[in-house]
Amino acid sequence: MIFRLGVLLFSLLLAACGKEPLYHEQGYVFGTLVDVSIYGLNEPEARQAAGLVLREFQRMNDQFHAWQPSELSRLNAAFARGEHASVSPELAAMLADATRYSVQSGGLFNPAIGGLIRHWGFQSDEFKPQLPEVAEVSALVKANPQMADLVLAHGKVWSRNSTVQIDLGGYAKGYALDRAAALLRERGVRHALINIGGNILALGKHGDRLWRVGIQHPRKAGPLATLELHDGEAIGTSGDYQRYFELAGKRYCHLIDPRDGLPKQGVQAVTVLTRGLHAGVDSDVLSKPLFIAGTTTWVGVAKQMQVTEAMLIDSQGRIHLTAAMQKRLEFTAKQTPEVVP
Repeated sequence: MIFRLGVLLFSLLLAACGKEPLYHEQGYVFGTLVDVSIYGLNEPEARQAAGLVLREFQRMNDQFHAWQPSELSRLNAAFARGEHASVSPELAAMLADATRYSVQSGGLFNPAIGGLIRHWGFQSDEFKPQLPEVAEVSALVKANPQMADLVLAHGKVWSRNSTVQIDLGGYAKGYALDRAAALLRERGVRHALINIGGNILALGKHGDRLWRVGIQHPRKAGPLATLELHDGEAIGTSGDYQRYFELAGKRYCHLIDPRDGLPKQGVQAVTVLTRGLHAGVDSDVLSKPLFIAGTTTWVGVAKQMQVTEAMLIDSQGRIHLTAAMQKRLEFTAKQTPEVVP
């Protein structure tokens, strides 16, 4: 059995030395390593700002955890009982936003399949190499839980489908990135790099140069490629090497295809580059439907989701990427990627 939890998807290539005004603090939240780097402030101010971000991450982890006691787990329990539940304005807004992404993706991004994720053993800090009962998976697929089953009104949420179980694991890290960026900007922090398990958002610069990060190779140690992030840009990867187990020589990852209830095969990783007011959420969410779409239809889904900079690595390690993404990457070894329209 092989599995990895909280793998750092990107290597921060900061190369800080001497008395450079770079403050760096790490923590462990959302089941992964998180990292806040702040440039240009004195150490007490930077430490205070980084601490504020890490405390906010912990608050969100506690509030929106899918399988430990939280506001979200209480909501899921209410759905299973067929009851209405009061929710915070923050969670209501997140659910509405996640529903919008789900509809846009044609259901390939579907946080309502928490039941399937649990049956496959991925709502846990450790993954056992065992397969779920076929009948249970088939029943959940047939029940077809969707974010569109939710009804939000007057501070309450209920579901028209009792099998809906919300897991925001494909949304919350990106939401946290955007929250961190807003908090830092409010405190006057102009230059920072925020990394949540490989979903990374940049503010400003690293001194007189842009922040440079690396994209983890899905099968080897070290980065596959590097790139520079401009102010307000974010990058995120979905991969089969983050949360997975192996059984009888076959890899089963946490990225479940809601159409058949099975861990997606045929793709090692998808990376997207995003920008704008919701760059963080986009970096987390948009890689998922491309991964689930797979090698034959990912380009069409990227266009549908208005993703212009994306890269997919198939099960054979072949690299496919958009022309816009190719312009941004520097590969660490000679590659012959397929550039798609």
